[in-house]
Amino acid sequence: MNNIHDMGGMQGFGAIPIEENEPVFHSEWEAKAMAITVAMGAWGRWNIDASRHARERLAPQEYLNLTYYERWIAALADLMVDRGLVTVSELQSGKPDGGATTAQPPLTADKVAAVLTRGGPVLREIDTAPRFKIGDSVRTARDNPDGHTRLPRYARGRQGVITLHHGAHVFPDSNAKGLGEAPQHLYAVTFNATELWGRHASAKDSVTLDAWESYLEPA
Repeated sequence: MNNIHDMGGMQGFGAIPIEENEPVFHSEWEAKAMAITVAMGAWGRWNIDASRHARERLAPQEYLNLTYYERWIAALADLMVDRGLVTVSELQSGKPDGGATTAQPPLTADKVAAVLTRGGPVLREIDTAPRFKIGDSVRTARDNPDGHTRLPRYARGRQGVITLHHGAHVFPDSNAKGLGEAPQHLYAVTFNATELWGRHASAKDSVTLDAWESYLEPA
């Protein structure tokens, strides 16, 4: 959806800071934020695409003022309330409401290593043959969806070339809305920088994006 989170190609935010030997987490609370997010996801009340879309739905001012893992926690709180895992008053007080039931978490400490090793594979087998092959010229859709999509705004309506076929993968646009996995063929599409950014870009540069089949048309 066209919100502040889709920042690719935006100007005015300054240089991207690059840290030499950047740590995985900059502080202990960031590690805890990720752990809590994984633990709550184990309840199975949402999927990874719905989780991403929850971050995209944060108010623009809030999104810009929060750090990366602060966005994770803010979106997680919204998901937990929306799916009935906690109440607003419980979040505010840090204590269970009177009469609240206690449930055994599905992800216990002894299961963590196996769950993280397994991950969340999204490769699927489908009967439909791929519409495109490596070397085909394609053009991306110019849609402006009101839900989650993995096609960034700067690459819509642009011409590129198929450079890889990844097989069929869960379609995030559908999965984020709880409408099913609806797997589609997924391709790597390479765009010349001038196609994306215009004549001031370097003709020597290119950008490669992964794009689901429904995002593409023959060029």
